[in-house]
Amino acid sequence: MNIVHISAECYPYAKAGGLGDVVGALPKYLNQSGHNCMVILPYYHNNKLTEAKKTQVYEGQAPFYNDWFYFRVFKIDENKDFDLYVIDIPGRFDRPGIYIDPWSGHGYWDEKERFFSFQIAALDWLKNFDFDPDLVHAHDHHTGLIPFMMNQSFRFDSFREIPSVLTIHNGEYQGRYDQDDYELLPAFNLENIGLLYWDGALNSLAAGIKSAWQVTTVSEGYMNELLEYCHGLEQLLHHEKEKTTGIVNGIDSDVWDPAVDSYISDNFSIKNYKSGKKKNKKELCEEFSINHKRPLFSFIGRLVREKGADLLPGLIKSCHEHGIEASFLVLGTGDQGLHQIFESLQSEYVGYFDTRLEYNEKLAHQIYAGSEFLLMPSRVEPCGLNQLYAMRYGTIPVVRKTGGLADTVVDFEEKDGYGVVFDEFNLEQAIIAVERGVELFNKKELFNKKVKHVMSLDYSWKSSTGNYIKLYRSLLNK
Repeated sequence: MNIVHISAECYPYAKAGGLGDVVGALPKYLNQSGHNCMVILPYYHNNKLTEAKKTQVYEGQAPFYNDWFYFRVFKIDENKDFDLYVIDIPGRFDRPGIYIDPWSGHGYWDEKERFFSFQIAALDWLKNFDFDPDLVHAHDHHTGLIPFMMNQSFRFDSFREIPSVLTIHNGEYQGRYDQDDYELLPAFNLENIGLLYWDGALNSLAAGIKSAWQVTTVSEGYMNELLEYCHGLEQLLHHEKEKTTGIVNGIDSDVWDPAVDSYISDNFSIKNYKSGKKKNKKELCEEFSINHKRPLFSFIGRLVREKGADLLPGLIKSCHEHGIEASFLVLGTGDQGLHQIFESLQSEYVGYFDTRLEYNEKLAHQIYAGSEFLLMPSRVEPCGLNQLYAMRYGTIPVVRKTGGLADTVVDFEEKDGYGVVFDEFNLEQAIIAVERGVELFNKKELFNKKVKHVMSLDYSWKSSTGNYIKLYRSLLNK
């Protein structure tokens, strides 16, 4: 099959979260399964993309409201796992941030114009390309208009019979705009304008759900949760339920492998995990002046409400006040108010808690390798990849039972369990979870058994890729 993925993120060239990891891995494993995948990405002017070796393959113009815009397409020559193309639109993507301006910390004011024009340019180039797609796979609201335009825009009539898949990585963000913004899109039959609207607005995610041949989410648990609550889209998802499914994400086991990971100080495998984890923890604790004798609970990710990051300051304070023998480390960036709180705690709890308020891929790998536990107290977690990375490195996940976390982590007190799971999002249950983790850590034989267990679990993309292939084939057989 010839499969085109269109996305706002793709690791390692542009990543803000799990979306980037998925789009950077799934096409690779689809290609390894004998298919032909390509990815289309905006040309953000970040260091990774501007420094990459690339070849211009196309330039053209596409319609935008009552005007036209110029764009160029480059192929990233150095990416060997799949063909990666980036679309350069002057005035729209010639800046480093994906969604957030790194200088101001705020979202770009012209998000609508950026992603509308990207989607139009992607289809405009694709219809002139010598690659005839069997299927187009769009990701999240940034590309939610792709299925609509394939079905409805006169300019893209050649795509009308080509199946489209939309994956919802995060239903919280939907791309809501004014109803009149339909005028920015290439002409279509206005009798079908209702496909763009939901709850009084042009809603990109809703348009994708209505127009795509199939809608997927990144875990079965998250699909069920969206049917219950999806920020106003529940009724629509129920209406389209027959074409929805959940496929749990995998991880790229070539990138996330402690035996060969160049980012960590000491490589190890399941055969020598005890000494390997110990050496990596020593390196980590020396860098952050943390007591290496206590179990280390780490958080890696965006410091936002969705990830439960606002629960962490109270958790760290309470654990310290209760004399719980643990240490805490936070790596991430996000809410500026949380930044200030963590900086204050950093000076107040020297040796007990430390933080690095930045995005740092190398340090993230070292933290996975050197921690005993990974904290994920998420309010919402569509799939979650961090818990899968952690387990690959012998780090026990401490998670709230929600979405993909519920699908991938079983409490260690249950049959064949290996993680620490709590149900409700509150401080009391989070403290109990940490206490249970400390108790597990102190039972050395049981703890080592669970570490070995999590390292033996297979959450690679191989099984998930097989599920996507079955889905694609089912659409092509219709």
